[in-house]
Amino acid sequence: MLKAIWMSDLHYAANGDVLGHDPKAGLGSAIEHVNRFYKDSELCIISGDMVNRGTVEDYAAVSESLSQLAMPFFPMVGNHDDRVLFKDAFTLPNNCMQDFVQYSISTSEGEIICLDTLKAGSDEGEFCSKRLGWLTERLDALGETPAYLFMHHPPMKLGLPIQDTENLVESDALLELLSDHSNVRHLFIGHVHRPIVGTIKGIPFATMRSVLFQAPAPQPAWDWKTFKPSEEAPSIGALTIANMDVTMQYVQFCRYEDGLV
Repeated sequence: MLKAIWMSDLHYAANGDVLGHDPKAGLGSAIEHVNRFYKDSELCIISGDMVNRGTVEDYAAVSESLSQLAMPFFPMVGNHDDRVLFKDAFTLPNNCMQDFVQYSISTSEGEIICLDTLKAGSDEGEFCSKRLGWLTERLDALGETPAYLFMHHPPMKLGLPIQDTENLVESDALLELLSDHSNVRHLFIGHVHRPIVGTIKGIPFATMRSVLFQAPAPQPAWDWKTFKPSEEAPSIGALTIANMDVTMQYVQFCRYEDGLV
């Protein structure tokens, strides 16, 4: 059995608030909760947007905060991240790609694969031929070993009219690859700051709330000009994987008011 924690979209800032929310308080509450109630977890995956602005100071601060976790953590890039600064700030697995933050983690229940969907200078994501080639080789090499994929940008529409404009572009090749490999058991996706579950080409997927602030539900309608974080408490995911069966609990670790400045 594998127990793991899933966090997403920290949007950490060393100084100041982000949209009226306190990044230090949010992440601090999450870490305290994990260390108190889930310290038997083997690892923690963080699916992108580690920082809000991509500065040296912010990366140093978030790395220091995450070092307080009771288990190893594995960071990923999102559209708010900078690959160069990211790689300077974090220690990544030896099998990480040279040009991308893309790597895999071997566990007793299969392979966790962390993808890099960052498209530099854009909020939408991409998955180029180099990244696709690496993933193809990795999935082929695994054979029947189960694979669990984490990524920042959704490769499908989720019924979120505003967020769906900033998904992974040209995702057909990726989805075709995944559907051709029966060992791909589950997709875990960040970016949208909302909890959604479903299937795509027969593969189960889940999205995660942000550790910091949540996007509003699609109704009543909104756009980026009228955007205001929803008054919803943040969550993390408590994952259990056993014999290719996946269970995830959305865990609220603080009240909505606790993360406000």
